[in-house]
Amino acid sequence: MLQITNLSASIDNKKILKGFNLKIKPGEIHAIMGPNGSGKSTLANVLTGKNGYQVEGQVLYQGKNLLKLPIEERAQKGLFMAFQYPLEIAGVNTNNFLKTSLNTVRKVRGLKELDSLDFLNLIKTKTKNLKIDEKILNRQLNVGFSGGEKKKNEILQMTILEPKLVILDETDSGLDIDAMKIVSEGVNSLRDKDRSFLIITHYQRLLDYIKPDFVHVLVDGKIAKTGCGELALELEKIGYGKMEAEG
Repeated sequence: MLQITNLSASIDNKKILKGFNLKIKPGEIHAIMGPNGSGKSTLANVLTGKNGYQVEGQVLYQGKNLLKLPIEERAQKGLFMAFQYPLEIAGVNTNNFLKTSLNTVRKVRGLKELDSLDFLNLIKTKTKNLKIDEKILNRQLNVGFSGGEKKKNEILQMTILEPKLVILDETDSGLDIDAMKIVSEGVNSLRDKDRSFLIITHYQRLLDYIKPDFVHVLVDGKIAKTGCGELALELEKIGYGKMEAEG
């Protein structure tokens, strides 16, 4: 699914990722944990094509050079990112945004676009399953939403678009326990042998609900240690200080 080899990334002449390597196979969930400034969000930004970074190394997504693809093509090919701070877009109706996004992806996949009735039925089912209030669909995209509502809205987008590779960039940040469960249930509902997840988080608590296959500790732009879910529990106890010292 995703093969990252010797990836380095700099911004404003400051190197953040320093020879990063990672392989994610179809169906796997990988969690990346690490202290502030270790490069977690930089990794997510580089994978999704955010401007401003000087990048070296190789990133293959489904066998193709991801770094050469424009942002919109990455999304069309099934790459999805849930942001730590979702953007507010005034003047854009949430319902229209979701329908347009879905039909754009369906067209790329060679599928028939959904008409208004079929989309309405789909959105009703998805919001009900995720316990999301349908009223948010008639509001401007994320405008005036609470932090939890924004995160739920992104998970709703994810379940509708059914991407191949999902990147969650500290989606658990600022969530209460109920919103955390909704986010987790959305992720778990999409788990299958062909879809992969990269979960970026500071804290172990999200991994109580989404069980990763692998946990990686990112320190100073490189993976310092890899393990299973037990590694996240270990980090919760000892913190990152020891690994930073070793790195």
